[in-house]
Formats: sequence, structure tokens, C-alpha cells
Amino acid sequence: MTCTIEKILTDAKTLLERLKEHDTAAESLIDQSAVLHQRVAAMREAGAAPAEKGSAAAAPAAASRRARSAPADGADGSRLRPHMLLCQENTQIRDLRQENRALWISLEEHQDALELIMSKYRKQMLQLLQGRKGEDAEPVLKVHQANSVEIEGQIDRICEMGEVM
Repeated sequence: MTCTIEKILTDAKTLLERLKEHDTAAESLIDQSAVLHQRVAAMREAGAAPAEKGSAAAAPAAASRRARSAPADGADGSRLRPHMLLCQENTQIRDLRQENRALWISLEEHQDALELIMSKYRKQMLQLLQGRKGEDAEPVLKVHQANSVEIEGQIDRICEMGEVM
């Protein structure tokens, strides 16, 4: 086993190349961990945002619960968080359903009122049209009667002329 300077230099070069590869791999791992850290922070903020949307009275209680559960164990907090989010979503769904029921009741009341208004409108329009028929028929009848009297007069004249002839 002879150690030559050339062999030492080639080994040093290969070691240097390996160190560079390891350095780039470490840098990429650092970048990936920073990205993951940002995603975790965003998830924590997103999880905290629905809790902040609740009422002002519920916020201090939730904060004290978080403070009590935080020192205990990180895993317990991660198990409680989905449960808390589901409870919040359930209350929101319940509120939305109740609001939906109230809106349906209001819609039905409005439809009933509109139906009543339309029936009264139709009734008044029918009465108005029937009243107009009587009013419209009166002048026409008068004209017809005047025409028939005039025609009768002319028929009588024609008859008299016929007798005279």
C-alpha cells in the first residue's frame, strides 16, 4: 500500500465533492423545514381564527383552557383542537339551521300575505269590470233604443206611403 500524493489528492477531491453534496442536501433540508414551519404556523393561525370569531365572553374562557392544556402535553392540544373545531362548526351549523327555519317561516308568511293581497285585487278588478259592463251597456242601449224608435218611425211612414199609393 503505497500512499502517493496523487492518491491523497484524488481522495481529497472525492471527499470535497461529497462534502459539497452533503452541504447542498443540508441546505435543501433546511429550506424544506422552513417551509414546513411556515405551514404549521399558518395552520395554527387558521385554527386560532375561528376561536377568535366566537363571542367576546367565550374568548377569555377559551384562552384560559388553552393555557391550562398547553403546558400539559403538545399531543393533547393537537387532539383537542379538531374536537374544538368540530364543536364550533356544529354550533355554527345549528345556528344556520335555526336561521334557515326562521327565513322559511318568514317566506311562508310573505307568500300568504301576497296571496291575500292578490285575491283582494282580483276581486276588486272583477267588481270594477262588472260595473263597467253596466256603464258601458247603458249608452249603447240608449243609442239602440233611439235608432229603433227612428227606424219604427220610418217604417210607419213607409207603410203610410204604401197605403196612400
